[in-house]
Amino acid sequence: MTPPKDININSLSRSVSNSLSLSTSPTLQFHSPPSSFRNPPLGSFQDQRSGSIAGLSPLVSRQLKPFDTKDVRVLLLENVNAAGVEILEKQGYQVEALKGSLPEDQLIEKIRDVQVIGIRSKTKLTERVLKEARNLIVIGCFCIGTNQVDLQYAAQQGIVVFNSPFSNSRSVAELVIGEIIALARQLSDRSMELHNGTWNKVSKGCWEIRGKTLGIVGYGHIGSQLSVLAESMGMAVIYYDVNNLMALGTAHQVTTLDELLDRADFVSLHVPETSETKNLIGKEQLDKMKDGSYLINNARGSVVDIPALIEAMRSGKIAGAALDVYPNEPGGNGDYFANDLNPWTKDLRSLKNLILTPHIGGSTEEAQSAIGVEVSNALVRYVNEGSTLGAVNMPEVNLRATSMEEPNSVRVVYIHKNVPGVLRQAVNAVTAQHNVERQMSASQGEVAFLMADISDVKEAEIKDLFQSLEELGSRIRTRVLY
Repeated sequence: MTPPKDININSLSRSVSNSLSLSTSPTLQFHSPPSSFRNPPLGSFQDQRSGSIAGLSPLVSRQLKPFDTKDVRVLLLENVNAAGVEILEKQGYQVEALKGSLPEDQLIEKIRDVQVIGIRSKTKLTERVLKEARNLIVIGCFCIGTNQVDLQYAAQQGIVVFNSPFSNSRSVAELVIGEIIALARQLSDRSMELHNGTWNKVSKGCWEIRGKTLGIVGYGHIGSQLSVLAESMGMAVIYYDVNNLMALGTAHQVTTLDELLDRADFVSLHVPETSETKNLIGKEQLDKMKDGSYLINNARGSVVDIPALIEAMRSGKIAGAALDVYPNEPGGNGDYFANDLNPWTKDLRSLKNLILTPHIGGSTEEAQSAIGVEVSNALVRYVNEGSTLGAVNMPEVNLRATSMEEPNSVRVVYIHKNVPGVLRQAVNAVTAQHNVERQMSASQGEVAFLMADISDVKEAEIKDLFQSLEELGSRIRTRVLY
């Protein structure tokens, strides 16, 4: 196998659009670095490389980087896992990693100078914040949820958003299993009593979970894993989802939420935060649950009407509950879980057989490491290669890596308004003097994404090619990778 090499080319300075409007284009100097290539792991699907074929030499990929990597500034907030930080630092990016989130005004000051930002659940990237992010090209949400980002506005500005929809699924599912057992045996109450010196050995109201029915609301990545774990412990599983989904094991999908609430001994919620799921479980739904049943919410804080839950637990209708998420959550660790955050907090804390945890569903070493690796790799692929595989607010577009057999190829990444005639203008008119080796385009709502590899482009022609795309009326953002 050919060892890695560096190829030195003449430095080329040019302006690259990082505009957040469609009419102006602030400039950021990107420089042509020494481009490098290496033999990737053969057959690696994640890295989009080609494996060897009998009788042929392995394809050696050429890494595309339209910049000195030290010019790429990355801001990571909320204590992103070290595995993810290391991946970004190894690219040569300038990485600033902070343990907490930032107030909006401080965030605006920080975000103005970065090309990449990584956040978790507490940082809010609103339209006001993103308007100031003139250089930002990509956002990484190091978590499942993306409701903390104005996805539509980001897309309109050509800012791609990635998340990690799978990596903490097992951690959350295992937490739910632990909570089911703890609630059925009133473990949190017995533990607290003994911590306070009271010996209270009782069996009344304590149950085995074998033979009980678990109702799962939302049968996605977490819900389906929970289904398998619960069944292995002898529980019967039913689930409700707005989509018809294939059951795992002997689980059974019910047609209405009311049917699930009527039949389940334990109800576990695993739905996103949307207008349809706000107060999904309120007084009416709690009244329909079995007497002495249990409610678990590790989804989003807005899904449960907590004052209604408090009343249902006080009356004995609900025998126990576990909450990991809340409508308003503190921005950092400390003595903040009080009534000034949510007016019912004191009443909630006074309840028996209630497990309260500080949004730790995905807070395991394994999950955070996997999330760090998954999201950081997605950020690197987009910055370096333009790939949007896994993006949540853009069409998923990807081309295989260019090889050393295409030394003068240029990759055009053109994010544009989804209007008729753009491909004719962008591909036919702008690239008329060059051969398009491969291209892919897709649209999502008002935004479309075009990626094209163009061969035999001289360095002196790159700036003109870029400027021609910038001048098109459909442009949202232009990137040229070489």
